[in-house]
Amino acid sequence: MILVLAVIAGLAAGFIRAKIGKRAYQPEHLKAIWLVLVAVIPQWLAFSFSPTRSAFPDWVASSALVLSQAILLLFAVLNWKTAGFWLLGLGLVMNLLVIVANGGFMPISPETVSWLTPGIPSSLWSVGERFAGGKDIVLPVESTLFYFLSDHFRSPDFDLFRVAFSLGDIFIAIGAFWLLWAIGGEKRGLRAQENSNGSNGV
Repeated sequence: MILVLAVIAGLAAGFIRAKIGKRAYQPEHLKAIWLVLVAVIPQWLAFSFSPTRSAFPDWVASSALVLSQAILLLFAVLNWKTAGFWLLGLGLVMNLLVIVANGGFMPISPETVSWLTPGIPSSLWSVGERFAGGKDIVLPVESTLFYFLSDHFRSPDFDLFRVAFSLGDIFIAIGAFWLLWAIGGEKRGLRAQENSNGSNGV
């Protein structure tokens, strides 16, 4: 959810920036953008598509999550010179590290799960098991490796909207916002061409 909010804010800011500068809102060429689709497919099959989600054992789901994160990291590395991508990559490294260190899922504490699901009895979820069949695994703080990288940050305490997220998610969200904001700015190729024309007295 934090990434969705960052994308919405980044698109809005980028469009406004482009409008003010009387520029087209058009992204620079990204290398191997097809990797994003390849990365999304394993997660979609493991966590969103009902027929496969219910059929995949935990080891397949965790492998799909790790593979997806690794492919996205490769995409970020290939485009690291583009605005925001080094932050995206750093966030992906953080998430991948804590996921791999804790058995292939993102750890979340029982306290955070209770906060996410107020009024729902704890008998509906178990420590050491995946939370709601998703990407998180419920682990006590003392049993979590790299706890500071886990899903322990919380959104404002609203009754109708609560979400937990990681430090890596924060970096990914900032990187996405930066990328979308930068798209509304002056393109590097055009700027270099204008500088060249200026130096030639054109």
